[in-house]
Amino acid sequence: MSAAVLMAAAVAVGAATWALTGIVLGQLRRHAVFDHPNLRSSHSMPTPRGGGIAVIAVLMVAWGAFAVCFDAGSRDPAPAVLPWVIIAGIVLAVISWFDDLRGLPVALRLAAQIVAVATVLAVAPAEGPYLAGLLPPWLDELAAGCLWLWFINAFNFMDGIDGMAGGETVAIGLGVVAVITTAGLHDSGAGDRLAFAGATLAAAALGFLVWNWHPAKIFLGDVGSIPLGFVTGWLLLDLASRGQPVAALILPLYYLSDATLTLARRLIRGERPWEAHRDHVYQRAVRRGLGHAAVVRRVMVANAALVVLALMAALGWGVLAALGACLIVVALLVNLSVSRSQHQHPFEGANAP
Repeated sequence: MSAAVLMAAAVAVGAATWALTGIVLGQLRRHAVFDHPNLRSSHSMPTPRGGGIAVIAVLMVAWGAFAVCFDAGSRDPAPAVLPWVIIAGIVLAVISWFDDLRGLPVALRLAAQIVAVATVLAVAPAEGPYLAGLLPPWLDELAAGCLWLWFINAFNFMDGIDGMAGGETVAIGLGVVAVITTAGLHDSGAGDRLAFAGATLAAAALGFLVWNWHPAKIFLGDVGSIPLGFVTGWLLLDLASRGQPVAALILPLYYLSDATLTLARRLIRGERPWEAHRDHVYQRAVRRGLGHAAVVRRVMVANAALVVLALMAALGWGVLAALGACLIVVALLVNLSVSRSQHQHPFEGANAP
């Protein structure tokens, strides 16, 4: 696939997501589908929830078109993987939408995620080991499934302030494209698929981010964050299986670190991990008055550095890149932990009209 075609597809997906999000926003307001603030919220005004409908709809249509137009003639040993990812993503979106509207049992949601992950792993044999051959094949796939499941939920947990999920998704999507190009994987059918998926994922997130930047006019909702975590996790695992496990770990390292540290802290305190809270490092920074946009900008700067380090890993500097990524993430976590604004109340202006 040429760079021009890839760019045109990304622009079309971004524009379509932006336009459809505006339409969805109007419908959500009309039907009063709002996220109402509570003691665990990081916003102060009722805000429409369900913007993920637009993001997932456009993205799945784009990926479906690619599967029909390009993947059918691919020489990749598992060209059927994309339709299965699309089906699983749509199923998770539907279940998550009902969860947004009425609330569903945690066990049901988790079971749906396990089935989705297991199905894709079963129907799509990996190009190589996910974890660099450190484990036996059966354990490598089991570990990959567990990591994927955790990433889905971590992605959902980290969608807690304006612009956070959109900014992270843009960085990971572009990072995947950059690593594929740097590592020379774009010459294969699988490389084309990954490049297209990464570019359109970033474009869809950017189209939504226009509406979700602080003060957000609309939230993703679980209908967006759960399937986005699912498809992004698939992209990273596919990248890892094609000889780039270090790069695949570096790209989402801040998200994984904040979510994992917060989960560990809550478990130590005896709290239920699935309950809503404001204990993530980025949320505590907002509570101290740093502000949604200020926090997200710092994360985006760190993510840009992580993309550069992922490219270093793709060029063979894996150990050095991993150490640099750890330093970047630690520095960001420390910065967010100590920074505060002297001029803004923690919720002043949050989601203001």
